[in-house]
Amino acid sequence: MREPPFWWREAGASTRLLAPLAGAYGAIAAERMRRAGTRAAVPVICIGNLTVGGGGKTPTAITVARLLLRAGLRPVFLSRGYTGALAGPVRVSANARAAEVGDEPLLLARIAPTIVARDRLAGAAAAVKESADVIVMDDGLQNPALAKDVALVALDGRRGVGNGYVIPAGPLRAPLAAQLDCAHAVLLVGEAGASAQGVLREAQRRGLPVFTGRLEPVATAAAEWAGRRVLAFAGIADPGKFFATLVDAGVAVAAQYGFPDHHRYSAAAAAGLLARAERDGLQLVTTEKDAARLQGDPAVAALAAHAKPFPVALAIDEEERFRSFLRTRIGLSV
Repeated sequence: MREPPFWWREAGASTRLLAPLAGAYGAIAAERMRRAGTRAAVPVICIGNLTVGGGGKTPTAITVARLLLRAGLRPVFLSRGYTGALAGPVRVSANARAAEVGDEPLLLARIAPTIVARDRLAGAAAAVKESADVIVMDDGLQNPALAKDVALVALDGRRGVGNGYVIPAGPLRAPLAAQLDCAHAVLLVGEAGASAQGVLREAQRRGLPVFTGRLEPVATAAAEWAGRRVLAFAGIADPGKFFATLVDAGVAVAAQYGFPDHHRYSAAAAAGLLARAERDGLQLVTTEKDAARLQGDPAVAALAAHAKPFPVALAIDEEERFRSFLRTRIGLSV
């Protein structure tokens, strides 16, 4: 789905027209979030965001899992597998395709065992069978099925919460207050714009710990791509953020194409990107998530073969304080 542009602007006529529906939806979502969840046999860390679309959840989940792995623990990821056809519970295998399990689980499975399950309780049970010491949920803040030992909100500083309204009037998945009621901490990803600053003030007023982090190019990627002329394309929530990351890394972005989040590329779109790159002598570059989505789809095999991913990783500025926060919340040595 392509998000309506008015979600990310100051409230106008479209927002006001949809506000009654947003109020009704928000009330239902808030009531649902107040339900008590079932405890899993191991601690659960949930990485969620406040809005529809990307807030840096998956890179944050990967960073958290790496911290746990360095501490000698066995994290297992749990994902709903958004856009994937399999309901699960199923462990993501090395030859899984995005059409089956979704694109994000393919990235998670490179780091630690990953379970896809629409039923979070069944997924948690499957993770425990995989000998998990701790479950790391990629998304699920608004789902009350599982009790969370850590509910960490990943907040995109660039986009914040847009116009501050709930779906369909704005991008919020539930009223801000209801979501922060369920949160244990906030991680700001990138510099905070005006919208994100408002969320941080509210989080601090509630006494929630606030951490800061940033998405950085992997060092080898930055060195490999610096100065190269590229055609960049991305089907993520905020393609502009990816394009800006390339420019900041010294990559010469000669052409750029943005698509909706979780976009499935057609054969025609793939052919168009290939033709433009060949015509202008450009290297095709995309996100790791897009590259994973292209794999295993015969209709776009040529694009998958020619497009190279530009990997980024999330660095948390206050890593030791963050580790101490996790230790306190989950009762394990991190």
